[in-house]
Amino acid sequence: MCTDSPIRKVVQRGLTLIELLIFIVIVGVAATAILGVFGNLTRSSASLLPDKQAQAIAASMLQEVLAQPFTFCDPNDPAAPTAAAPGGCADPETPMTSEPGETRTGPSRFDNVNDYNSGVDLPVVLPNQLPATGATALAGLPNYTYRITVAPTNALPNVAPNDALRVTVVVTGLNGATAQLQGVRIRYAPNSI
Repeated sequence: MCTDSPIRKVVQRGLTLIELLIFIVIVGVAATAILGVFGNLTRSSASLLPDKQAQAIAASMLQEVLAQPFTFCDPNDPAAPTAAAPGGCADPETPMTSEPGETRTGPSRFDNVNDYNSGVDLPVVLPNQLPATGATALAGLPNYTYRITVAPTNALPNVAPNDALRVTVVVTGLNGATAQLQGVRIRYAPNSI
């Protein structure tokens, strides 16, 4: 008795040694290129740190200045929210300079936009930093300086030059890294503060 069974052909699949070597070479070249790019990014990212830190300090200071009141009166004057002209104030705003005794970080702090106009380079000090300790929250912070200028501007249509101030913050840091930001503050009186 004879059984007829179909003969099955077994097909072997796989890679030849040459195909495997070519694959390893291609993957090795690609991995080397990718690692080289990451190495360059890592080296250059450290050199960008002073630029980014200067930009962050400038943005923070500009935000601090623009958050201050800008009315016809000194913010401590009871007429500050309602005065529609300088004549309606018992204590008019200071003309582009800080009031006596007020500082950016001291116990009596700046209270309006005009107080920040210095035009000179000053060391960066955090407002909550105790000067006696010398400790800083950011490494290398003592090497950064800032300059804030506040001046009337007529850059906005339908806004009188005396009713708009251009605030420019320039921060200089390590390796001469600088960041400059500008903003405009519009007088909002006679509205509530």
